Amino acid sequence: MTIQSAIAELSTVLGDGLSRSKSDLDLHGASETYFAPTPPDAVVYPETTEQVQAIARICSAHGCPVIPWGTGTSLEGHALAIRGGVTVDFSRMNKVLAINAEDMDCVVQPGVTREALNAELRASGLFFPIDPGANAALGGMVGTRASGTTAVRYGTMRENVLGLEVVLADGRVIRTGTRARKSSSGYDLTALFVGSEGTLGLMTELTLRLHGQPEAISAAVCAFPSVGAAVDSVIATIQMGIPMARIELLDAATATAFNSYAGGDFPALPHLMLEFHGSDTSVAEDAKRFGEVAEEFGGTEFRWSERTEDRNRLWKMRHDAAYAVKAIRPGADILVTDICVPISQLARAIGETEADIAASPLQGPILGHVGDGNFHALLLVEPGNTAELAAAKAISERMVERALKLGGTATGEHGIGIGKLDFMAREHGDAWAVMGDLKRALDPGNIMNPGKLVKVN
Repeated sequence: MTIQSAIAELSTVLGDGLSRSKSDLDLHGASETYFAPTPPDAVVYPETTEQVQAIARICSAHGCPVIPWGTGTSLEGHALAIRGGVTVDFSRMNKVLAINAEDMDCVVQPGVTREALNAELRASGLFFPIDPGANAALGGMVGTRASGTTAVRYGTMRENVLGLEVVLADGRVIRTGTRARKSSSGYDLTALFVGSEGTLGLMTELTLRLHGQPEAISAAVCAFPSVGAAVDSVIATIQMGIPMARIELLDAATATAFNSYAGGDFPALPHLMLEFHGSDTSVAEDAKRFGEVAEEFGGTEFRWSERTEDRNRLWKMRHDAAYAVKAIRPGADILVTDICVPISQLARAIGETEADIAASPLQGPILGHVGDGNFHALLLVEPGNTAELAAAKAISERMVERALKLGGTATGEHGIGIGKLDFMAREHGDAWAVMGDLKRALDPGNIMNPGKLVKVN
């Protein structure tokens, strides 16, 4: 049993749906961050659940690793073929299968991107709110339990996935969940697969919760004398019950990077970027109330707007943050890491991380989704500089230790992949071994994205 024999059999089943061209292999061996290129042995492009079943059965019979691929925007090496094998690219399974407007849900294939889904929903008065920044495939977003800028109001993928169709390692197709809004029937297998990073099966259909498009949206930006003051204003805002749709932190370095990269006009200070959803009256009132809170914490330069072009410009800058930060040091690799802590501990976690980065030889701007206690450090590393990479990894490790000490988690939204695998035992203890038991039960041959999330052999 070999990878090559699996590929030979797959080629007879898939025809031109299998590629071994260098360009395809290189594309599917690349990462958004610092990981070395790791191309697979072949890339397959299924178009139906039945083809995915065939892929699983053939690869299982030959012991060939199977790695799911959405758009390749994950940040911890989730989609790299670190043990060789076949990458399953779901870009041809990109149909919106059903929109159930009255029930506010939809059924999609895994290759549909979040932007494509929202374009399809535009006339329905509904939208899918989870926004990780990149135009990620929804299957990948389920696999990594993604969240993003709107999680403070709409939750993460965990709260917005109602059910799944999954192909298991042996080729069986199962359905988890229903379109009902609640159930007390059996184990919650949907929750098990959300965040499983492709290690338990291949998702071929997703049933997602939708939300009503708000009547009015306004965006705001406000400068603060320190990161601590900005975070304290966030805590006060949430405790007062002011409903925020987005509340993002930029440190001074990130604000300056936005100015250089995207023509922003931010003072060289920490900032909050905010968005309010509701009625015309409520968004104006919410913005006014937040402005009063911000002023108490030294907030200045408070500006808000309901104009669509202003909002789009603001969030375009936020979504391009990684590119703006990389432009600070042209040619640098980037180690992007995130942690999440209880919001009461957020100012401490960020302050200690800032001091840690300042004491290192690296530049590392900080930004994050501070409304739910999640923030990121973007550490810039010279390619091939082993000392700098070691320093960046050490900062990341200390961030995790800090998060766990404060009651938080090693990652709020990026997931584990290979980049944070060594932190799992510290966070979960024996529960990590139980995750391995589940992996062995569903994938005894360890073909599903091996080497990620759990250690089984």
